[in-house]
Amino acid sequence: MAEHGEACEAAEATSYCMNGGTCYRIPSMSTLACVCNSGFKGSRCEELQLLSRSQTNENGGLIAAVVIVVFLILVLLIIIIYYAY
Repeated sequence: MAEHGEACEAAEATSYCMNGGTCYRIPSMSTLACVCNSGFKGSRCEELQLLSRSQTNENGGLIAAVVIVVFLILVLLIIIIYYAY
């Protein structure tokens, strides 16, 4: 349950929040709110929360940098070998 809320009445608890969210009342604002289950968001848990692509591509920049550095070292070695012989 939310820290500053109280349980909704039975009718509200079953119909207000969607996708299994937990309903609670905020007394200071005289309004209802929801605590959403994992994978859902929105004021009434009506939106499916998709995984962010940035979570899966966190190391993409590092990998690209390593590939570029290795490529530059190979080019440098080829140039050195070419001029040495």
